[in-house]
Amino acid sequence: MTLRSEFEGRAADDLAKYLLDIGALTPEWADAFGAVPRSLFLPDLFWAYDMATGRSEPVDRSEAPADWERAAYEDIPVVTQWDDGQHVGTAPGSRGTSSASMPSVVASMLRDLDVDDGTRVLEVGTGTGWNAGLLAHRLGNGNVVSVEIDPAVAASASAALTRAGLGPRLVEGDGREGWPIGAPYDRVIVTAGVRNFPAKWLEQTRPGGIILAPWGTHYSNQDALVRLTVGEDGCGVGPFLRMVEFMKLRDQRLDWNRFVGHVKEFPGAADASRTSRTLADLGDRYETSYFVIGLCVPDCAHVVNAGDVGDVGDSGEEGDAKAWFFDFLSQSWAAVVFSPGAPDATVYQSGPRRLWDEAERALTWWISRGRPAVDRFGLTVDRDGTTRPWLDEPVGVLPSFA
Repeated sequence: MTLRSEFEGRAADDLAKYLLDIGALTPEWADAFGAVPRSLFLPDLFWAYDMATGRSEPVDRSEAPADWERAAYEDIPVVTQWDDGQHVGTAPGSRGTSSASMPSVVASMLRDLDVDDGTRVLEVGTGTGWNAGLLAHRLGNGNVVSVEIDPAVAASASAALTRAGLGPRLVEGDGREGWPIGAPYDRVIVTAGVRNFPAKWLEQTRPGGIILAPWGTHYSNQDALVRLTVGEDGCGVGPFLRMVEFMKLRDQRLDWNRFVGHVKEFPGAADASRTSRTLADLGDRYETSYFVIGLCVPDCAHVVNAGDVGDVGDSGEEGDAKAWFFDFLSQSWAAVVFSPGAPDATVYQSGPRRLWDEAERALTWWISRGRPAVDRFGLTVDRDGTTRPWLDEPVGVLPSFA
């Protein structure tokens, strides 16, 4: 194990204490968090996410070493790669494609993984290598396999793990395929958002084993962390634990260009109506209502264009916001225009699907059930990767309003 600098040792210990205090870290993991400094796994230039502004700010070790060290141990996510490595410069790129998650998220996922000495773990998405390093410190190098699709990211993680004196098995490849050579695994932990569940993960997990993964629908960028137990029949069943948000598996990112031809002119010949629902009723990125609408309205993508100066809507006022809904299987679309001070919003719907009507019925259903929190929902994944979300019990399959 490499020797820690005085600052690294103090900062890593302070981070572990903070995570213990907030309940994200369990005592069984405290030694790993103290011994494996996060800073060893971060590049000299990264982009720290500002929780207040929602922006990513560059932090360059060569120019501001104290700021870099401080950010390395803050409980914030940092972007370590933009645009699949094609980005240059210090300004943020178009799309973050690799990152180091918030330490509290890392700690709580390791807690939920529920490992013991000798547990064999497959990690999908090596990223910086910090999570693989924590696993290897706790379980031993021979019990950890980590798969990374990006060659440059994998090389950086390998170098960082070597600096830390750790050597889990690193595999450069598509995480959807897992790593069958090392199967069966007791645990599979996924550090990227999932939209289509790979059957290979189920095949490579022993009966009684656990798969922990951020899963969601293309309705939004939201994920909910699901903890599946694999049965003797090869299916996975388990509850959602809490809302999270991860960068998606590379082949499962939503391509917004597929909707370019949906709205040829706005509003055009779309049917118009009114709704008393507000933008707040739809929820935001970490609210259950937002997630549940996505569960109950299949093959639909949703985005909100917040009101900007110069965007003048039905009310004639600047600052109208539009909630958009796009169908994957046809050119159906809907837009709801929320105008400041207006008692109702204007709804436009076009195509064979009435997407706003579907979303509103899903929201009404969720409210009628007492607004259940996300941890009352769960997921069944069949051996072929087919997913079925449910409420309270696996037999309580959710309605579809399509």
